[in-house]
Amino acid sequence: MSQPIGRRLLAVTALVANGGALVLVVLSLFDDVAALALGLVCLGLASMAMYVALVSRGALRWITTTTSVVLALVVVIDLVVVADVLRAIALVALAAISVCATSVVLRQALTDRLRASILRAVAPAKRPVLVVNPKSGGGKAERFGLVEACEQRGVEPVVLQQGDHLEALAERAATSGADVVGMAGGDGSQALVAGVAARHGIAHVCIPSGTRNHLALDLGLDRDDVVGALDAYGDGFERTLDLATVNAMTFVNNASLGLYAAVVESEEYRDAKVSTTLDRLPDLLGPSAEPFRLRFTTPVGEHFDRAHVIHVSNNPYAMHSFVGSGSRPRLDGGVLGVTTLRIDRASDVPALLALVKAGRAQSFAGYREWTATSFRVDADEPVAAGVDGEAISLRPPLLFEAHPAAVRVRIPRHAPGLSPGALAEISIARRLGALTRVAAGRPV
Repeated sequence: MSQPIGRRLLAVTALVANGGALVLVVLSLFDDVAALALGLVCLGLASMAMYVALVSRGALRWITTTTSVVLALVVVIDLVVVADVLRAIALVALAAISVCATSVVLRQALTDRLRASILRAVAPAKRPVLVVNPKSGGGKAERFGLVEACEQRGVEPVVLQQGDHLEALAERAATSGADVVGMAGGDGSQALVAGVAARHGIAHVCIPSGTRNHLALDLGLDRDDVVGALDAYGDGFERTLDLATVNAMTFVNNASLGLYAAVVESEEYRDAKVSTTLDRLPDLLGPSAEPFRLRFTTPVGEHFDRAHVIHVSNNPYAMHSFVGSGSRPRLDGGVLGVTTLRIDRASDVPALLALVKAGRAQSFAGYREWTATSFRVDADEPVAAGVDGEAISLRPPLLFEAHPAAVRVRIPRHAPGLSPGALAEISIARRLGALTRVAAGRPV
């Protein structure tokens, strides 16, 4: 398939901007190596000071926070005072042009490829049903008039009332003849309804009316267009989606044990996420903190009886974060992404953070990452877990399993269907190669 002329011009623009930015960077490095070294040292010290602030309380937290801010300002001043202002402006402009043009070109090219290989066109649903949680996401469904929009489009809304059982409502819709059943709510609710759709062999629709809507993000939906997601019930596209389970409980995104689970289980977390996290970190990561007693074995036969984090995702993430954020390049790989972390000394945390920022977390001694179709964790007592952002307690042993192509999911035609993680996985060399092919009018 040949490339449109507009996309080819954008690819050429991105390549030229890349080259110009590279030349300016090289010239700047030769001009003042000392200023560059000062900036890097201050940046490293600022990161270390911020770590101490996170795992401390009282006066020490305020002192180290102030120190971190001051060091960050030194970096900014170093760059502004020493740098050639015009050159700096040119570099920023070229970098912005390069990033934007490259992103647009690759997103369009990958969307074309996705629609040709994974997505298939489907006719409008014959008996569409949407289960609506009116309280999810701070009342998004009510603010956007979702129920009224359903009625206008011929979609039957089933509104969750206090005391209702969500899974039972979805089951009732499926057994009553619905050929597509959707969920307007958070990721935990999406998992329950997707599990029902999978059992009955009908399609699922994700309406992003939750708080974070990670599944919608990885399905390539516009999370700000709640009503527009209803277009999936009409002439849209369909694809298969893997599901995962832990002790037979379905999840669509991830399940975390350890640090994240300990924070999420706090009663204050849902109303004050940031302050609750900051309040718990000294106990969980400070000098006197102990790893959680969780036992597991890696595929190469390493046995562990302690861990600070065990993160299991329904397909691996492109950029791992130990609180479950990020994005997955694909949702149909048929595997679990398993990430574990053990920190032997509190002083190792700054080094870990630096490696994570550099994209080299796997170099940390206590970090392990692999894919598997199943994974087992043992413990001596019930384990706190964060499953798709919901705090629950699980009885050991914990058995995680992947279920490939478990459910069919519909998305609107106007949605690209592309996860941000699909772009994040592309290396610089492959990005340049893809841009060159597009510029030449060849397929990616």
